[in-house]
Amino acid sequence: MSGQRTVWVTGASSGLGLHTAAALKEDRWRVIAGARSFEDGEADGLYRLKLDVTDEDSVRRFCEKAAEIGRPDALVQCAGMLVLGSCEETATEEFRRVIDTNYLGMVRVNRAVLPLMREQGGGKIVMFSSINGLLGIPFQSAYTASKHAIEGYAECLQMEAKPFGIQVMLVEPGDHRSGSDKYRPHAAAMSEASPYAAEYESSVAVIAHDEHHGSDPDVLGRKIARILDRKKIPFRRRIASADQHLAVYVHRFLPAKLNASILRSYYIRKKKP
Repeated sequence: MSGQRTVWVTGASSGLGLHTAAALKEDRWRVIAGARSFEDGEADGLYRLKLDVTDEDSVRRFCEKAAEIGRPDALVQCAGMLVLGSCEETATEEFRRVIDTNYLGMVRVNRAVLPLMREQGGGKIVMFSSINGLLGIPFQSAYTASKHAIEGYAECLQMEAKPFGIQVMLVEPGDHRSGSDKYRPHAAAMSEASPYAAEYESSVAVIAHDEHHGSDPDVLGRKIARILDRKKIPFRRRIASADQHLAVYVHRFLPAKLNASILRSYYIRKKKP
């Protein structure tokens, strides 16, 4: 095991975290994978440790156990969830749950890992944002808010960590064929009686279609592994289809009202009579 690079991966039980952990293992990293559903032990060539990123004690225990196996040359943060619902009918607690997992979960793990990387003279921190960290879409406000927070936070972290040899990268995935409906529930208040019901139904159908027909998550995992093999990693890496890259450029350069009109017409489609 001497000389083998070690990476810690959060949210590694499903979705893009699972595929990224598998790709890193194939790239001969020692992978220490964390997830709420894991029990401590080894499986499929990975060291698995229980980790709930919303719990400070769980984060501390994970980091202590992981450090005994191997100190982190890299940290890849993939833990995440979303709640589908209108801004009006998504409860405060539902917003809190998404932000606590997606954004504050990363903050907690980074706070525990940064001292280790400073002591060893460097490391690489990869945080999964999203295309939704760059633009919003209807009925994904909690998720979009959490990813926008990650984008701003990462810019701050990059500047602060640089003197210690710590590199930071944001991964901005588009739609990929991965994940579980368990991690994308509907807001409890959403119902057929909602004033948003028809438009919500249209948007959710488009979101589901795009995810089910999205890019290959194994390809994304291999791209992350290749990037981490580099001495220097980029600050941002968008991994998405051509039309999603285009959506980002449109959002950046077109007037706000026109951009909103384009996105609205894509997600909210009138039923044919």
